[in-house]
Amino acid sequence: MISKIKYKRVLLKISGEALLGKKPYGLDPQIVNFLANEIKKVYIRKIQISVVVGGGNIFRGHNAASVGIERTTADYMGMLGTVINALALQSALEKNNVHTRVLSSIPIPAVCESYIRRRAINHMKKKRVIIFAAGTGNPYFTTDTAAALRASETSSDLILKGTQVDGVYTEDPKKNKKATKYDAISYKDVLSKNLKIMDGSAVALARDNKIPIVVFPINKQNSFLNAILNKGSFTIIK
Repeated sequence: MISKIKYKRVLLKISGEALLGKKPYGLDPQIVNFLANEIKKVYIRKIQISVVVGGGNIFRGHNAASVGIERTTADYMGMLGTVINALALQSALEKNNVHTRVLSSIPIPAVCESYIRRRAINHMKKKRVIIFAAGTGNPYFTTDTAAALRASETSSDLILKGTQVDGVYTEDPKKNKKATKYDAISYKDVLSKNLKIMDGSAVALARDNKIPIVVFPINKQNSFLNAILNKGSFTIIK
């Protein structure tokens, strides 16, 4: 029996670190292929999918700024890291027969398309997965904020934040074994308790546009699909 799906269009947020695998730097091809397979499981259910991928496995702007690179320049370098990740994920998806387009907030016409809202929506209507690259195209904004922005612009029904843990906890469960998990939590409580699952501007933007956020374990098989089907272990923020 196929579970009923109530979401037509979703946005998946993947951190750059999720692509590392066991490597200290760069991309693990096995992880990229795993993620492509997980996305395909949702794609074949005829759900429109967009993806925002971070760049922390390649370059982290705020870290570079701390060692002397001017912050704006460092952030643009980080944006280029997200383009590398987006192209890698596009390649893996297309090898799985999933039609994919990369749309960059920074124009790179020889490499990918530039982001235009109506173009992105049209691609999704034509059953193509969209990968949004280069964050918002502006320094000082995280890819979490880019995810909330693109989800709002494209009228997405749900933001899914893939992490290394199975939801939102009272504290970092890797540091405190006694931390407890929330099955559901409000935007207000995430912000007031300063829970570090997404940056505050991203949570506030999702709240203002009434887009729920699901936090789920990206590294577990079927977890992306299960979160959409309201199965498995995750936290919903709404």
